[in-house]
Amino acid sequence: MARFLGVDGGGTKTAFVVADEHGAVLAEATAPSLYAFPADAGLIRSVLRQGLDALGIEPATIDRAFFALPGHGESTPDLPVLERVPGEVLGHERYAVGNDMVAGWAGSLGGADGINVVAGTGSIAYGEWAGRTARAGGWSEVFGDEGSGYWTAVRGLSAFTRMSDGRLPRGPLHARIREAVAAPTDLDVIGVVVGEWAEDRARIAALSRVVVAAAEDGDAVASAIVEEAGRELAALVQAVRRTLGAEGVVPVSYSGGMFQAPLVLAAFTAALGDAVDLRAPLHGPALGAALLARRLP
Repeated sequence: MARFLGVDGGGTKTAFVVADEHGAVLAEATAPSLYAFPADAGLIRSVLRQGLDALGIEPATIDRAFFALPGHGESTPDLPVLERVPGEVLGHERYAVGNDMVAGWAGSLGGADGINVVAGTGSIAYGEWAGRTARAGGWSEVFGDEGSGYWTAVRGLSAFTRMSDGRLPRGPLHARIREAVAAPTDLDVIGVVVGEWAEDRARIAALSRVVVAAAEDGDAVASAIVEEAGRELAALVQAVRRTLGAEGVVPVSYSGGMFQAPLVLAAFTAALGDAVDLRAPLHGPALGAALLARRLP
């Protein structure tokens, strides 16, 4: 029986799947995120070894593997590290490396023509159409990642500060943020997020759930943030569609934790319009990576 390894390196965790030649899952595991800029060879090596150990499968028995790594192709100096380290861990060269956006597309659409948008800690869209490929977004949390968990959380934190000092009327978002960060006073949010959390990307992004919950409570400001997130994610899809030159009704799917919130999915769907065939994801990104491994020669 053939074994294909798929690895999806997200901003919050790294997911591992081993599948057979029919796409049936044989083993699954998770490990911490290996996201870092610049690429950290030691971190990548440690996370991959941890995940492979958790799978309980000898790397030598893996027929082919695909590593979907965040940041791949986005920093030329990092490419040698991202391309080399997986082979060091596997102990063989029957593998390929690509950006995690490709695994999202392969999982959600089963490798068929169409566009997938990822909205987790960060955000990015990727599509394939008639042999062409395109991406949009994924420009980092510093000046991009619109509609992502981090982007949503930062806007929620900004709204909290405005509610705190009177620039905005206080709604449910204010109390929810304060509770989520366990801050004794409003100003202590600075000490927690900037000091204690050291501006950790994943911890901040997790506050997006608080923003969504406040929107569900009827907070107008939080609702506006969620609506804008949906529009931004739809804009990524439309940008990829234009670049691909895809005409007619285009299959579109999605992946990432933001879409687990019905309000976000609804806002995204409304902003997409009618010229798409919106489909629920077939598989997760890690299995998508395993399907890509199955395609390797």
